[in-house]
Amino acid sequence: MSRWVSGNQFHLLENGEEFFPRVFECIAAARHEVVLETFILFEDKVGEELHAALHQAARRGVQVDMTIDGYGSPDLSPEFISTLTRAGVRVHVFDPGPRLWGWRTNLFRRMHRKIVVVDGERAFVGGINYSADHLADFGPLAKQDYAVEIEGPIVADIHGFVRRALAAGQRNAGAEPPAGLRERFSDRARSLAGAWRGDSIPAPVGEASALFVTRDNRKHTNDIERHYRAALRMARKRVVIANAYFFPGYRLLREMRHAARRGVDVRLILQGEPDMAIVKTAASMLYHHLLDAGVRIYEYCERPLHGKVAVIDDDWATVGSSNLDPLSLSLNLEANVVIRDQAFNSELGARLEALIRNNCKQVTHDSLVEPSWWRTVRSYFVFHLLRRYPAWAGWLPAHTPRITPAGQGLPNSAGPTGRDPEPVSQAKPV
Repeated sequence: MSRWVSGNQFHLLENGEEFFPRVFECIAAARHEVVLETFILFEDKVGEELHAALHQAARRGVQVDMTIDGYGSPDLSPEFISTLTRAGVRVHVFDPGPRLWGWRTNLFRRMHRKIVVVDGERAFVGGINYSADHLADFGPLAKQDYAVEIEGPIVADIHGFVRRALAAGQRNAGAEPPAGLRERFSDRARSLAGAWRGDSIPAPVGEASALFVTRDNRKHTNDIERHYRAALRMARKRVVIANAYFFPGYRLLREMRHAARRGVDVRLILQGEPDMAIVKTAASMLYHHLLDAGVRIYEYCERPLHGKVAVIDDDWATVGSSNLDPLSLSLNLEANVVIRDQAFNSELGARLEALIRNNCKQVTHDSLVEPSWWRTVRSYFVFHLLRRYPAWAGWLPAHTPRITPAGQGLPNSAGPTGRDPEPVSQAKPV
C-alpha cells in the first residue's frame, strides 16, 4: 500500500525543454544504475539523445534497464536496439504484440508509466514521453506537459516498485530475471531496505511529504482515482486540475460538483486544440453537467495539452502519467506522486494560473449552443456511461503482463529505419 513519506524535495519540470536536459544530465552522472520506464520512445532527435545517454552509461559500467511499451513504442529499428544491447543496456518490452493487417494489437492495459530512477537516489515521474513532440520547436502539435524531479526517502519506494515490476513481468513471461533481480523480499522488508540492491534509504533533503501511487489491474485498480476523490472531499478553497484526456467516472465527477457547490473554486484546464478530435468531443459532453454545479472550465488553445497535474488548496498536488479517462482510470498501468508541500503547490499553481490567463479560453453556458432535446438525450447517455464504465472495463481482455527482451518484443520493426510511413505526430498518444 502507498504510504506517506516525509523529508523529500520536488522540482517541477515543464515540457521537454526542462525535462529532457535534466534527465540526460542525471543519466550522464549515474554511478551504478539507471532504471527507466516509458510508454513512447521514438527514434527522433529526443530518442537519439536518450539512446546516446544510456549507451554511454552502460559503456562505463552502469547497470541500465529500459522498459518500453510494446504498443506505444513498436517501431524502433533493430540497429537502435542492438546498439544498446551490445553496450550492456537491458531493453525490455512490455506486452509485445504482432500487427494484424498493419494495425498494432494489444490495445488495452498498456504500461503507460513514465519513470526514471538513477542510483536509487533520484527519480523522475510525470507524463512526458521521449519524443520530439514534447519540444516547442516541433510546431503547433507540440505538447504541453509536466514532470517532477524527486530527491529524498520517497525515491526508495519508487525504486523498489520499478524493480519489482520488472522482475514480475519477466517471471510472467517465463524468463529468468537478470542477476540482482532474483531475490524475493516482502514489500515491507524492501521498503525498509530502500533501494533494491540493499542501499540505504536516501536521506531527508526537504520538507515535502509524498505518496507514490500506482494503478494496476490486480490489487490497485483505483488507487489514483481514490486519492483524487479524497482530496476533492477535503478541499476548502481551490481545485485546479489540468488533464489532457478527461472523461472521469461518476464518483470522481460527483466529488468535483460537490466541491464547487460548497463554495470551492473548482477549475478544469482541458484540451482546446486536441491531438485527437474525440478527446474534446468526450469532454464537452460533460460541460453542462459541470457548469451547472459551478465548476469553471478552460480550454487550453495554444497547442495540445498532455499534462496530468492538479493542485488543491495550499499544500496538495499531484503529477504523473494518469489521465482522468477510462483508459487511465480503468485499464492502463499508471504512476503518480501525490505531494504535500506549500512551496511546490504554489509553484505548480502559479504555472497553471499563467496557463489559464495567457493561453486558455473559458467555456460558458452561452458558448455552448445546442438543441435542448439533444442535451437531454446526451445527458442521459453520459450519466449511465459514467456509472457503468469501470465495470465494463473489466470485460475487456485481461492478461498477465509480460516483459520480454527487446529482440523478442519488436517483431514488426518498420524496416531499416524503424519509422512508420506517417509523421510521428500521427502516433496515438494516451
